[in-house]
Amino acid sequence: MAEVLVLAGPGRAARATCALLTLARRLGTPAVVAGAPANGTTRARAGTPATVTGGGKNGATQARTPRTVAGGPASAATLGRFGAKTIYAATAPEMDEHPVAARVEMLVRLARHRPAAILVAADRDGLEIAGRVAVRLDSGFLSDVVDVTAGPDGPVAVQSVQGGAWRVESSVVRGVPVLAVRTEHVAITPAPAPARPVVTTVRLTFPRSVRAVRQVARHRARPRDLSTAAVIVAGGRGVGSAEGFELVRRLAAALDGVPAGSHAAAEQGWCPPQMQVDQVGQVVHPSLYLALGISGSLRHRAGMRGAGTVVAIDSDPQAPIFRLSDLGAVGDVHQVVPELLAEIERRRALPLIAEE
Repeated sequence: MAEVLVLAGPGRAARATCALLTLARRLGTPAVVAGAPANGTTRARAGTPATVTGGGKNGATQARTPRTVAGGPASAATLGRFGAKTIYAATAPEMDEHPVAARVEMLVRLARHRPAAILVAADRDGLEIAGRVAVRLDSGFLSDVVDVTAGPDGPVAVQSVQGGAWRVESSVVRGVPVLAVRTEHVAITPAPAPARPVVTTVRLTFPRSVRAVRQVARHRARPRDLSTAAVIVAGGRGVGSAEGFELVRRLAAALDGVPAGSHAAAEQGWCPPQMQVDQVGQVVHPSLYLALGISGSLRHRAGMRGAGTVVAIDSDPQAPIFRLSDLGAVGDVHQVVPELLAEIERRRALPLIAEE
């Protein structure tokens, strides 16, 4: 069976990678494209351009499986449990210094051997990587993919369109299919028979122009990506101030979620534009969405309509957000949220009861 290339995300994206592997097993032999190797595998010296070497599959060298892969989502054992047969690890320092450009180059290099498909998570970097790879390969690109099956002529992708109102089946008719998957919609399942992945080292070469571009923004702080977050806590005009918006961040941290804001919150400067949820900002699809002090304008509802469970807290009982919410609390955010935080802490402090 042909390989299916799965692009691994950063450490916190372990679930996303396992979701991609779950889909990849339906199409062929899963192979993870990870970051730089660790624990004894070869690494290029910083600042030294590396070259592709022969002697192994896809013009690469093979090494014993390390315990972890730096820049990858999880241990090699975990990847094997979800069916990964190969882990492609880069030796070029650009993999960490220029992550988007490096992963594009690596996927294009590996795609020369005609994989059945390339799967990436549909986060901010993933969408950019997928688009650039599709252009480089002159291949078809499908976004907003929520499911994949094997068809007679290649992968058949189920896409969520029109803000989740419709689902359509699509397939790529030219080149290697490049699919950007909304992994929060995929139920992950381990492989029936765990694999022992082999690490294959791929050495990349980059021109000096690639190194120069990244220097401009390498120290820029980047918020956690909203597009693949499972839990989002968003604040609106009802939080009252920048100090009040701190409640949003505290609740997001307590739930291991990502903070966000409405158009009004971003306009007031309480949160950066990258955290804005609406039809012209970020369109999100979390499993849980908490709206704090958000009335629920049409543009905001368009950005979060795909959420699984919606919990709204607002002082106006007629707020439109309550039409979409599964659970609503009418009250002052500054009174309700502290009580909610206290209850979360109380439940975390309860001792675990072991089953007999």
